Amino acid sequence: MSTLAPSPYWSLYVDGSCLGNQNVDEDTPAAWGLVVVTGDSGLGKGSGELQHEQSGMVITSPTEPGFIGAEVGSNNTAELSGFAAALRWLLIEGGVEPAVIRADSTYAGNLASGLWNAKANRALVAHVQELWTEVAALRPLTWSHVKAHRGHRWNERADHIALRCAQGELPEPLSFWKPGQR
Repeated sequence: MSTLAPSPYWSLYVDGSCLGNQNVDEDTPAAWGLVVVTGDSGLGKGSGELQHEQSGMVITSPTEPGFIGAEVGSNNTAELSGFAAALRWLLIEGGVEPAVIRADSTYAGNLASGLWNAKANRALVAHVQELWTEVAALRPLTWSHVKAHRGHRWNERADHIALRCAQGELPEPLSFWKPGQR
């Protein structure tokens, strides 16, 4: 995928965060963040208008509501869960305008879009790929790689809300928050 996709109507930034991303298991805290923007150039200067943001924990128990196949809490399962949240948001939004999901994880982007085959997290990847196929049947859909921790405003915002969620804290309000502030 190119580093910069054409300016679509919707830009959805996703990021994942994991506390202690070594020796992970089903109890390792991990979370995802989603930032939805219109009018974004993708250049990282903060163009566009924030439309929506949300975050959530990676759910690893099949008996818990919202379980989508993650076996452990990790950066990878958090990134993939962020893609799932973005795709669900697009389904609920219900429009047909072009959308790009911007992420700093080539792993998650290539798996979500079906460019790569899963070697791990197979159930989670299958769920995300099903959502991708459903959304792509309704509107033009691409994903684009964003370099992490380089001051890209909306990617940094997704990182911030994912980390805060993993820590059990609320994010700083956008009006007080600055890129790079974790």
